[in-house]
Amino acid sequence: MSELTLMESLLYLLLGSIMLYFGAEGLVRGSASVALRTGLSALVVGLTIVAFGTSSPELVVSFMAGLEGNADIAIGNVIGSNICNIALIIGVAAMIRPIKVKLQLIKFDLLVMIAVSILLVAIIYDGTISFTDGLLLTAGIIAYTVFTVKKAFSESSEELIEEFESELKPSKRKPIVDYILILLGIGGLVFGANVFVDGAIGIASMLGVSTAIIGLSIVAFGTSLPELATSLVASIKDEGDISIGNAIGSNIFNILFVLGLASLAHEIPTTDISYVDVSIMIGIAVILFPLARIGMSIGRIKGAFLLSIYIAYVFYLYTQI
Repeated sequence: MSELTLMESLLYLLLGSIMLYFGAEGLVRGSASVALRTGLSALVVGLTIVAFGTSSPELVVSFMAGLEGNADIAIGNVIGSNICNIALIIGVAAMIRPIKVKLQLIKFDLLVMIAVSILLVAIIYDGTISFTDGLLLTAGIIAYTVFTVKKAFSESSEELIEEFESELKPSKRKPIVDYILILLGIGGLVFGANVFVDGAIGIASMLGVSTAIIGLSIVAFGTSLPELATSLVASIKDEGDISIGNAIGSNIFNILFVLGLASLAHEIPTTDISYVDVSIMIGIAVILFPLARIGMSIGRIKGAFLLSIYIAYVFYLYTQI
């Protein structure tokens, strides 16, 4: 492909983001409907199919980047997305409306997010995420999913079950429509990821920076747009606990699921990721614990603090260009 102009690269990014969003929506809606028709409970579908599907943009972008010889976009995408999910998404959501935090989130999911973030730093220490590392990460997401589903069934309250059942209802449309949605969703993800990665590489080429930096910034923000949109809507509806739950869950899936599967297909170099990047990722994961624990809520001041960290990090990335 010939070198893209700045305007073409930006259009590619915009088009790719739109296709990734609607591709993920189609895949999740179609797959969830098919699963519900087979008799799976809304609780299981929500904790598995929906959870995996919302990380599909990051996963497909990472795969496509690897196929095009830019595997370092994958690690940049994950670390950048994880920073974005906590500092930007939770920060903005809390500034719109204070977020009430559930004890379960602090006792389990938040601690898992911190643990897998530290695990990622240990893995990338040697400068690459190998096939063996990928096996370890993939085993981690399988174990996390199985444990989460079993825990949900053993401790699930009527309120939790009703919440999933109200959000995930069997579709009245014909089954063929769901299969078409799945196919269109996969097509949208693959084609959108190709376009998105081409646009990101075009901008990296023009700016003369590594694709890892573009992955940490532009690609990370683009693939986090679905989570941002979901969180903003949830905050406006005074359902802020959904915002923080989605952000933490997405971070766990990004590390274990996205990097795990991507590194099974392509060894991922990590030499362009700096200690500042990983320190910020772990730092905000750790900081989120006391912020959420004190008062069991994240108010506007705490939200502004998180957002200021994201702005400072983006400014740091800007200085690297």
